[in-house]
Amino acid sequence: MPLPETIPVRYTEEEAGYVTVRPIVRQTFRLDELLDMILSVTGKDAARIRQILHSGTVVYHFFRYSWAGFDADGAELSAELTRFPDADPSRPFDAGNCTMAIFESGGAHSRHLLELDRSAGAKRRLFRGKSFWERLIEIAADGKPAYQNYSFGHRADLYKLDLNGRNIPEIAQAAKRLAPGNLRSALRILPGASRILFVCPRTAKARKQETSQRQNTL
Repeated sequence: MPLPETIPVRYTEEEAGYVTVRPIVRQTFRLDELLDMILSVTGKDAARIRQILHSGTVVYHFFRYSWAGFDADGAELSAELTRFPDADPSRPFDAGNCTMAIFESGGAHSRHLLELDRSAGAKRRLFRGKSFWERLIEIAADGKPAYQNYSFGHRADLYKLDLNGRNIPEIAQAAKRLAPGNLRSALRILPGASRILFVCPRTAKARKQETSQRQNTL
């Protein structure tokens, strides 16, 4: 049975811990739209994606989406997934293309401590010739962040900068000198952070070229 082109989907807010009555919204998704949402949860794990398509439900951004489950042919699903980006460790870190810096804690149960958008980090203090974001990117480029993976949730490549005894004082000094008051307060999480993930979206042109190249190899 071929994969459906469109899928009627129902969704409602997901509440944890107790049962609530929420309005149910109905919407028709194209197959690529449904896959795009599932990929944000699973990554490019074809087995998990097939399981979710069969079960007919997924939780995404605090909403539960449901549809009439169906079995996806492995070859057809693989062909569909070629339309989406793959991780590419050969891609160099492009500091000018970064749109977000995610400060994370360490340990087995790491968590996000701060998500700093470029627009927020680029706000300048009065009489300062440079923004905190500009200085942070300079520090990151000097440390040569390592490629981590491709995030479907962010639609971007992620690069990891491990924090250490050299760059933590540099970032702290930059926060003290360059960050506006509210950002300085937010950056108090720095002592508890062990790494920064830099979010670097791929350009539309690059995504189109990569999709074309993958399809030509089939």
